[in-house]
Amino acid sequence: QVQLVESGGGLVQAGGSLRVSCALSGGTFKLYVMGWFRQAPGKEREFVSAISRNGGNTDYKDSVKGRFIIFRDNAKNTVDLQMNSLKPEDTAVYYCAAKIGSSTTATIGTPNFWGQGTQVTVSS
Repeated sequence: QVQLVESGGGLVQAGGSLRVSCALSGGTFKLYVMGWFRQAPGKEREFVSAISRNGGNTDYKDSVKGRFIIFRDNAKNTVDLQMNSLKPEDTAVYYCAAKIGSSTTATIGTPNFWGQGTQVTVSS
């Protein structure tokens, strides 16, 4: 059974940086499009970023472009989200997602698997 385990969340001041990481086990990592979503209190879960199977294509929510970077290591079965210039509105639980059998990041919206989430809190 595929499992996604996130790590690296925490508390940071506005303008600071955090990296969240997701490790996939129980499956062939290079076959999955990977992505990150987030859910703030009282709001729906929203797309943040996605990366193709070979890492050659990435996609970002407009509000994080230029601040967040997604990258993956197919040898280590991990996908990371480097978050820079963080703002209080980035505060949310961040979820890792995996989509198998797709060649495009556009399909991450219907993932096959979710992680349990990691809290990111940005103080003003």
